[in-house]
Amino acid sequence: MQKGIIRVIVLGLIRSGDRIFVAECEDPVKQDTFYRALGGGIEFGEHSIDALQREFQEEIQAELTNIKYLACLENFFVYNGKAGHELIQVYQCDFVASKFYELDSLGFADGDGEHTALWMPIERFRSGELRLVPDQFIDYCEG
Repeated sequence: MQKGIIRVIVLGLIRSGDRIFVAECEDPVKQDTFYRALGGGIEFGEHSIDALQREFQEEIQAELTNIKYLACLENFFVYNGKAGHELIQVYQCDFVASKFYELDSLGFADGDGEHTALWMPIERFRSGELRLVPDQFIDYCEG
């Protein structure tokens, strides 16, 4: 049995029409581009909904509203040459400020480095043209 840490994170699914708000990420080892909803780690003693709000505030200075719990997903993956295991609390939510729905893209930094957040059509993930992680996340993207 491999020793490691199971990371507990939270992700926010934000939809606008046929688009979802995601971060564009790069695996430097695989030289692979993938997309993921914004969010991050849940700290010890912190409720996942509070972590969601904190992460959006820290990363893009955005407040959330209409927050609704959707699911808990389990994700096994390899990133940057290392095996990972996550338990992911997924929430559907909306931005308070309408300006976020008008953005083309938005740069932000987190623990993994610099990223770009942008609106992407759900169909580009459904068709396999682009990769959304974790794989099961796509099941929650339709309205």
